[in-house]
Amino acid sequence: QVHLVESGGGLVQAGDSLRLSCAASGRTFSNYDMGWFRQAPGKEQEFVAAITRSGTSTYYAASVKGRFTISRDNTKNTVYLQMNSLKPEDTAVYYCAADRRVVTTTSDYWGQGTQVIVSS
Repeated sequence: QVHLVESGGGLVQAGDSLRLSCAASGRTFSNYDMGWFRQAPGKEQEFVAAITRSGTSTYYAASVKGRFTISRDNTKNTVYLQMNSLKPEDTAVYYCAADRRVVTTTSDYWGQGTQVIVSS
């Protein structure tokens, strides 16, 4: 069992930055690929970013590439999402996920989510 807790969300203006954190506990963090997903009101959950267990490879949705950066610190059992140049369309609940294989919307382990609201 992996327990995930997100933090760092909030209300910001367009153009601002936020850093989300996801703290993991329960199993060996470095055995899991980690990812961030988001769900806006009335929309389906969508992939945002992912990072491999060693941190050597990262992947991004086209909509956030160049603005968001995913990273992890395996000594702190934490994955981060640095979000720059935020846009109103980034407004959503952001979730982190863990998987021993590839993180997808069907991964087994999820946090409770953290709300991000970007005002125009």
